[in-house]
Amino acid sequence: MCEMTEVLEFPDKWECVTCGHEWPRAAAPEVAAGPRVVKDAHGNVLADGDCVILIKDLKLGGSSVLKGGSKSKPIRLVDGDHEISCKVDGIAVGLKACFVKKA
Repeated sequence: MCEMTEVLEFPDKWECVTCGHEWPRAAAPEVAAGPRVVKDAHGNVLADGDCVILIKDLKLGGSSVLKGGSKSKPIRLVDGDHEISCKVDGIAVGLKACFVKKA
C-alpha cells in the first residue's frame, strides 16, 4: 500500500495524490518471493544509505515541486508502493525508484 499521507478514498479503491497509483480496498495478501531488489531508473541496485538524484521534476501537490537534479540525503528502502523514503531539499518524501538515479 502507498505510504504517503495524502491518499484519496473511493468506495472500491484508494489513490495516491502524489503519483496517481491506485489499489483495491481489499488487496490480496502478498506472497514472499525472497529478498526484495530495488533498482533505479538506469537499472542500478539501490541499498539503504545510498544517495539518489531525481531524474525529473515531481509535483508534490499545490504549487510545491521537487526539481529534477535535486540530490537526496541517504535513503531508506521501505515496503509498499513508494520504495524509497528520504529527504530532498529538507522535505521528507516517499519516492518510486523509477524517478531516481543512484548518485
